[in-house]
Amino acid sequence: MTGLMKRLLLGAALAALPAMATSAAAQQRPTAATAAAAPAKLAIDMRYLTLPNGLRVVLSRDTLAPTVTVGVYYGIGFRVEPRDRTGFAHLFEHLMFQGSQNAPKGVFISTISNAGGVLNGSTRFDFTNYFEIAPSNALERILWLEADRMARPVIDDTVLKNQQGVVGNEVKVNVLNQPYSTWPWIDLPMLANTNWYNSHNFYGDLKEIEAATVTDAKQFHSAFYRPNNAVLVVAGDIDYAQAEAMVRKHFGPLQKGAPVTLPDLSEPRQTAEKVRSRVDALAPKPGWAAGYHMPPRGTPEWYAMGLIDQMLVQGDDSRLVRKLKSETGITGDLSGGINAYLGNMYNYNGPMLWAFNFTHDPKFSDAQIRQAVDGVIDGLRTTPVTQAELDRARTKLRSDLYSSVDGGMRVGLIDLLAVYALFDNDPQAVNRIESGFAKVTPALIQKTAVEYLRPTNRSIYTIQPGTAAAQGAK
Repeated sequence: MTGLMKRLLLGAALAALPAMATSAAAQQRPTAATAAAAPAKLAIDMRYLTLPNGLRVVLSRDTLAPTVTVGVYYGIGFRVEPRDRTGFAHLFEHLMFQGSQNAPKGVFISTISNAGGVLNGSTRFDFTNYFEIAPSNALERILWLEADRMARPVIDDTVLKNQQGVVGNEVKVNVLNQPYSTWPWIDLPMLANTNWYNSHNFYGDLKEIEAATVTDAKQFHSAFYRPNNAVLVVAGDIDYAQAEAMVRKHFGPLQKGAPVTLPDLSEPRQTAEKVRSRVDALAPKPGWAAGYHMPPRGTPEWYAMGLIDQMLVQGDDSRLVRKLKSETGITGDLSGGINAYLGNMYNYNGPMLWAFNFTHDPKFSDAQIRQAVDGVIDGLRTTPVTQAELDRARTKLRSDLYSSVDGGMRVGLIDLLAVYALFDNDPQAVNRIESGFAKVTPALIQKTAVEYLRPTNRSIYTIQPGTAAAQGAK
């Protein structure tokens, strides 16, 4: 996943998936002038309905291109998987590509590709999603395929063993045997959080994945891959009445499952800084990462943290980038954000970190790095930001938001609509995002920084280069 996720874990060619709202590789970020010229308010046209079986459906019509983008989001992700089923959400993402009762393995992919379309899927903190982009006349075929694999995926011993091997190799090759490995996208949450659901190895215990049986897999499907635990989004060149009729035809007959009860994801207020370090034999340079617990999603402070993120780490004009790159030369690769490694600030539900990370020359000590970082953070906590800086941050954030929903592929658009339907039962909330940021004042920025950027709310995870780096330096 370009720009956001540093480790390729999420199967099914996830690297090709735009990073929903902020992929610089997929879409060029609009300039401030472009954002200023945009409509005064985001206004996504949509229809929202819920089928008798509990499936939530969002339809959104536009004429950007004679195509449709279809997304199916299930309310099961890395951190809401059962305790004894770590890695199952990711494993099941793979299994759902292995064919269904009426569309054997390969039919789904060939149907979309033969129509000139593309498809993909991913596993995130709180959901697993699948999407397809194809010409408008392929819509009914796509809906039929998605409905068939929702209700009747092929889950047998052959499929399970094959995908257990694929997932195991993926973890070993793309995670465990890579420089920096799980740092910081897994290491930081494991350090910062105390609740098991937020702090376990999200790629899963390989022993648990390998021990899974067909019965286990079928039970997992029955529990989570049901209409009442899913959202279907259809966006693009559609007729609302015709699209709704197709959805009801193919998804309406599917049986409703038992209600899904999510685990308690709450985290206690952190009251002391946490620090951890490890040696990485493959890392060429030291790494430094910090994470701060976020305000609850959707609160005024959450909106404020979105703007603080812009002020501190997003873009060359941000404070930490100027300090750590331009002024001190500590690093040249600073990155971060809210839910920076597995999505964006909108598409999660539960506790989250605002985090940033970078590698640096060994000549810079931890004390020097802390001094530089703390100087920037403390400045935001002790001195109110100017209205000009706040307005600039709002313009940058608005640019990202508009770029995510204006792209012809509509992947960012369906993501926003899906997660606000899945988590809030309110996809119209997408049209109110801007107003939330508009209400943030310099006083709220400072108040939020005082509470959420305090040192006792911080976790720091550093990487020390090991044998390979030492040998390379000789």
